[in-house]
Amino acid sequence: MMTAPASPLQIRDDRDGPCSEQDFARIHEFIGQSYWAAGIPADTLRRALDHSLCYRGYVDGELVAFARAVTDQATFAYLADVFVLPAHRGRGHARALVGALMDDARVQGLRRWHLVTRDMQRLYAGLGFEALSQPERHMQRHDPDVYRRGG
Repeated sequence: MMTAPASPLQIRDDRDGPCSEQDFARIHEFIGQSYWAAGIPADTLRRALDHSLCYRGYVDGELVAFARAVTDQATFAYLADVFVLPAHRGRGHARALVGALMDDARVQGLRRWHLVTRDMQRLYAGLGFEALSQPERHMQRHDPDVYRRGG
């Protein structure tokens, strides 16, 4: 018995309009439980999305993937909040979604893209990312417990 091929990923971005409340709830549920933004309040995430370039991936009309870029659209972009729902992983959806975001005309000619990942270095290397060449020049101010403290 042959298995039908998986439905293709359909990509939409913020120019297609904001995501529905149902899609926002799914995005918040995933990101709010992620290792990088556990406990993020919905209103904080909504502000973040409102000020970012957001890409959403759908299979059969259901949101299954998300990515965003925080950018000035001239010199710099920070790739953030990339995820694919577990049941849809291993099909190239993350690569397709991030690739589409990076191909967006609004972020062409940037001098630098940046991201932070715990475990997806191989995926991002395939998209042209590499380890920091001069990590001693990069600094951060990081407050990993800000959402748990409520401020």
